[in-house]
Amino acid sequence: MTRSGAAGAPWWRGAVIYQIYVRSFADSDGDGVGDLAGIRSRLPYARELGVDAIWLNPFYPSPQADAGYDVTDHREVDPVLGSLDDLDALVRDAHASGLRVLIDLVPNHTSSEHAWFRAALAAAPGGPERARYLFREGRGPGGDRPPNDWGSNFGGRAWTRVTEPDGTPGQWYLHLFAPEQPDLDWTNGEVRAEFDSILRFWLDRGVDGFRIDVAHGLAKDPEMRDLAGNFAHSEPAAEGHPHWDRDEVHDVYRGWRRVSDAYPGERTFVAEVWVQDPERLALYLRPDELHTAFSFGLLLAPWDAAPMRTAIDTSIGALAEVGASPTWVLSNHDVVRHVTRYGGGELGRDRARAAALLMLALPGGAYVYQGEELGLPEVTELPDGVRRDPAFLRTGGADRGRDGCRVPMPWSGPRPPFGFGPSGESWLPQPEDWVELTVEQQAADPSSTLALYRDALALRRELPALGDGQQAWMEAGPDLLAFRREPGFVCVVNFGDEPAELARELLPDGARVVLASRPVAPGGRIPGATAVWYARD
Repeated sequence: MTRSGAAGAPWWRGAVIYQIYVRSFADSDGDGVGDLAGIRSRLPYARELGVDAIWLNPFYPSPQADAGYDVTDHREVDPVLGSLDDLDALVRDAHASGLRVLIDLVPNHTSSEHAWFRAALAAAPGGPERARYLFREGRGPGGDRPPNDWGSNFGGRAWTRVTEPDGTPGQWYLHLFAPEQPDLDWTNGEVRAEFDSILRFWLDRGVDGFRIDVAHGLAKDPEMRDLAGNFAHSEPAAEGHPHWDRDEVHDVYRGWRRVSDAYPGERTFVAEVWVQDPERLALYLRPDELHTAFSFGLLLAPWDAAPMRTAIDTSIGALAEVGASPTWVLSNHDVVRHVTRYGGGELGRDRARAAALLMLALPGGAYVYQGEELGLPEVTELPDGVRRDPAFLRTGGADRGRDGCRVPMPWSGPRPPFGFGPSGESWLPQPEDWVELTVEQQAADPSSTLALYRDALALRRELPALGDGQQAWMEAGPDLLAFRREPGFVCVVNFGDEPAELARELLPDGARVVLASRPVAPGGRIPGATAVWYARD
C-alpha cells in the first residue's frame, strides 16, 4: 500500500516532502553556513520524522544576491555548500534510506554573473547573446526611460539600463526580481534547449524531481504593455496579466514532461504558481504538463473555520477537474512562519499544531518546511546589519524581508548555534530562547511538537484512509471543521477559543482518539485551537 492510499498510485500523489533550506539546516565544516554534507549527516532525522522525500533549496554557484536564486551555473554546486560528489553521495544515501530527493530549478532568470549574461553585456544590441534575455530600447528622448512601468517584486522598477561596450548608455534589461537576476526570454530556442539539457543532467544523476521556482512567470507579453494600474506586479496573478501566468508558459511544461517521462522511477515536478484563480492553477496540472503544484490556500487563509474550509474546497474542486491531487503547505522559505502568523506565543503554537493535523489529514500530499515540526516562530528581532534579503535591502527596510523564516535549525545544546555546526557560528543568529525548541529537547518529550509530527506521519503511513483520496464534510458547529475519510477516519478542528462538543453520532462506530494536538479526555469536549484524529481499530 502506498501513502497515496491506493496500490500502484504514483508516490507523489500522497507524499509528505520535507523542505530543506540548505544554508540553514546543518553545517559540516564550521563556517557557519549549512551545506550538503551537513544534510547528509542529518538524513536519519528526516527518515525518523517519517517523510517520503526531501526538497533542497538552490545549492548552485551564486553570488547570493537572492539567497542562491541568482544562479551562475545550473550544473554545479557552490563550493561553500559542497561539490557534485557531495550531492551524489547525498542522493545515494537518501535513496538507501528510502527517501527521494527533489531539487530547486530556477528557470525564470539567471545571475547577472552567468556566462550568458556577461556575453550579452559584451555584445552589441540585436545580437544572439542578448536574444537569450529580455533587452529592450528605452522610451523617451535618448531612451532614458524604462520600456514600461513594470515593477520588481523586491521593490523599485523591473528594468535596469546597461552601459554599452563603447561606453554609451544603452538598452534596458528586464528583471522581475533583483537587478542581479535578469529574466530569460523563453521564446528563444537556445534557452529552451539549455533547460532541457539541465533537466537531463540532474535526472541522469538520480534526482527524483524538481521544484520549479516562479513557474507562472516564464512567458511575457511580447508587446510589453504597461500595467497601468490594472495589475499588481507582486500579488497572485490575475488573468490577462502581462508577465504572470500567461498561456504560452504551458508549452514549456509540456516539453519538460516529455523529458521526465523518458526516465524511470516516477520522476516528478512541483510548481510554485501564484495565481488568484484555482482554475488557472489547475491548467498547470493537466495530464501532459506538471505533476503537482503547491496549494497555497491553507497558507493564505486566516485562522478561521470558514475561510479555511473555502480554501480547501476551492483547491480540491479545481484540481479534480484535471485529475490532480492537492499539495498542501503551511510555511516555506518565503513567508512568515505560521506559528507567528497565527498569533505567536503559546496560542500561535497551539494553532500551528492543530493546523498541522488538519493539513496532514487532507486528501493529497503535503510539504513540511524545516523547523515547523519544532514549532519554530518567525525571528522578528534580527538586527538590520545581518539581514540579507534583497526585499529588505531594496526597500530600505520598509519590507522586513524573509530572513526571519530562514534562521538556522536548532539541534542541541544550551546556547546558539544549538549544534548547527562544529563552530560557534551561524550565518543568521538564533534567539537564545530557542533552547527549549531544539531537536534534542523535543525528542525527549512525548508532548512536544516534534513528537506530534512524528506521530502524525507514522499514522499517515498506517491508516489507509489518509493520503490521496476523497473526503466528506460533516456539519459540526460554527467553529468546528470536521470531515470523514474512509475507511473509518474523522478529523475535527476547533478554531474557536472555547471548548466545543462534537456530536458522537458524527463518529464511526468504534472510533477512538488516535492523535490530538492538545490533550483531550476520552469522550470529552475539544479544547480551543485543537485538532483531533479519530479512527476505528
